Amino acid sequence: MVLLQQLNDDTVSTGFAFFEKLGPKFFIRLTIDIISVIILVRFIYYPVYKNRENFYTLFIFNIIIFLISFILNKSDMSMGAAFGLFAVFSMLRFRTEGITTKDMTYMFLVIAMGLITALSKGSWIEISFIDFIILIVTFLLETTFIMKKEVSQMVNYENIELIKPENSVAFKADLENRLGIKINRIEITEVDFLKDTAYLRVFHYESK
Repeated sequence: MVLLQQLNDDTVSTGFAFFEKLGPKFFIRLTIDIISVIILVRFIYYPVYKNRENFYTLFIFNIIIFLISFILNKSDMSMGAAFGLFAVFSMLRFRTEGITTKDMTYMFLVIAMGLITALSKGSWIEISFIDFIILIVTFLLETTFIMKKEVSQMVNYENIELIKPENSVAFKADLENRLGIKINRIEITEVDFLKDTAYLRVFHYESK
């Protein structure tokens, strides 16, 4: 019993020593990182794309990158090697996934925020300001404040006679009438002559 009590005391003291070794710097930076990612994912990414599937990936990826970077920064391993490992992991993990360009951009943002928060030599105020710059620029680019946002949708079109170049005006007018939108441009992705249908990607500005 005495030995067991001694082991428990040693375990508790080791645990406290571990947290003391991390110091307040770790917890301050971790708090800044978590708050920044919550703002990015919950209040910028989700309201625009309404995609809950990437919540877990974005949050966990950011936290793991932050923890690994913070630990490696205290070791003898070069940060160049660390960045290389992250790059290889990202390529192997997401190369075959059906991830969109925008989702990949947000993935890069959460990685960058984790690295900046964990490795920056500045104070917590400077780190917070850098994260704030990333957040405000991302927010502005997701709105129509800087430029109009163009979106697209796939259309299965049956009147393939109108897809000929000489019928381009009537083709666009027919699509606008059916979809009820002002079309910017049209891309014909595939034509199926057996079914007399064409697969189109229609681009238009997002309505406010």
